[in-house]
Amino acid sequence: MLDRIGPMHHLPRADINEVLRRNSVDWSRLVDARMFITGGTGFFGRWLIAVLSAADAAFALNLKITLLTRNVASAQRRIPGHEKVSWLEGDVRSFPLPPGQFDYLIHAATDSSQAGQRDPDGLTAQVVNGTRRVIDFARQAGVRRCLYVSSGAVYGRQPSQLEAMAETCPCRPSTGASAVYGQAKLAAEDLMLAAGRHHDLNAVVARPFACVGPGLPLDTHFAIGNFIRDALRGGDVVVASDGRPLRSYLYAADLADWLLTLLVRGDAGQVYNVGSDRAISIADLAGLVSSLVSPKGRIVIESPVVGGSSAHRYIPSIEKARLGLGLDAWTSLESAICKTVDDARLRGAF
Repeated sequence: MLDRIGPMHHLPRADINEVLRRNSVDWSRLVDARMFITGGTGFFGRWLIAVLSAADAAFALNLKITLLTRNVASAQRRIPGHEKVSWLEGDVRSFPLPPGQFDYLIHAATDSSQAGQRDPDGLTAQVVNGTRRVIDFARQAGVRRCLYVSSGAVYGRQPSQLEAMAETCPCRPSTGASAVYGQAKLAAEDLMLAAGRHHDLNAVVARPFACVGPGLPLDTHFAIGNFIRDALRGGDVVVASDGRPLRSYLYAADLADWLLTLLVRGDAGQVYNVGSDRAISIADLAGLVSSLVSPKGRIVIESPVVGGSSAHRYIPSIEKARLGLGLDAWTSLESAICKTVDDARLRGAF
């Protein structure tokens, strides 16, 4: 059974401690800091809060965190109270601006890309207008450094001949309802970077690709989560494609380390890919999950291969963060899957 980091988080203690040990973040810069976080109750946010709370205790940071949430009562059930965390209830597009000065801002609030297919106008309004409101807050509060958590979706479809997408690649989100998420995220990036230039906010943009770890929803649109769910149920692991698309996965504890490092040490005005550059096909991923969780299970490929088509890639280049900030995908995919499975079992999800 995995040791957990306190009743607040239910995340593996060893992983949190490893983030603190690496000291990529330079925790000394957060001493006596006030931080405002949007999206703090989502998958990314819960890991960020867990790491920040552990760092606060380990290094006596006297860090004070304010989390914006649409429903405080619901959020507190997911992240029970902590003396360093205060809550602000409101919509990201219209929340009341909290009084006083803040030093750091992490803007990670957004619905998933699936929400864009259901309500493209609503998603665009939330992402773009929410970012405008966050910028208003940052200017009023005297925020010194901002991190905007965007998405690798801003690049659009990766050319099949391109091994990995670098930050210098043009951003060309596809058209149509399914591409609204990438379009909205790119517009919000432009807003945040412009505010950084004109209002001295020292804004940094993170573009996460695919991630995995304890807390990842297993029943939504994330392929790796669906594979883990299928394997834990002991049935077939179902691949809802021809299995050829290529993905890569960054472990959630590594993700938290990356995001906090970018917040504290990333170059202002710069964009950084966040992810792993170790590619694996969806079919091989399904096989790996099955071998680790339910070796007797079958892999079912639902779609036939279309002749003449190339496999879709979604792989970042991470050389900018690796060379400039010493960041890496430290946790193997095998270990990341096993940790996610252990967490699901511990929570009684299966």
